[in-house]
Amino acid sequence: MLLNKGEILFRQGESGPLFRLRGGLLKILRIHADGTPFLVNLITPGETIPHHSLISPNPYFGTAVALVPSEAEVISAPEWYRQMEDDPAKCRDVALQLQDKLRMMQQRIDQLTQVAPADKLRKLQAWLRLYIGPAQLTDVLTQDEIGQLIGLRRETVNRLLRAQRAEG
Repeated sequence: MLLNKGEILFRQGESGPLFRLRGGLLKILRIHADGTPFLVNLITPGETIPHHSLISPNPYFGTAVALVPSEAEVISAPEWYRQMEDDPAKCRDVALQLQDKLRMMQQRIDQLTQVAPADKLRKLQAWLRLYIGPAQLTDVLTQDEIGQLIGLRRETVNRLLRAQRAEG
């Protein structure tokens, strides 16, 4: 399944299949009761999602949106769970996938625990460059989303990005 930038793979609260991201980059948005979106996760190639449903089914926690042109493989949930019951190697594969995601989240925590806001932004830019190549961070995320990922207000992100541009 091919997704263009901005297309939705699944919506918060719906139920359905699992997906493996073959290429591209997705963001997971949690939509609050007042309609305000909050960026909670980024999905990179090779990940099977939703993570919270890899072992047992659950409605989608958030809405998955393509940040760049992306390709996702649809995985039948009943078949996935049957394989989990029948094949111990499948359970190990899922454990390794979850371990990789935990390590990625540890990197995100490292970004958040930087003291200087400029360092938080630089760490996020360096990490995302692995997935978006020569594109700029602001080509795929809004300043609000950048702030949500690194714990800064949008105004601070704006000021830091302007300072980076001024430095060249």
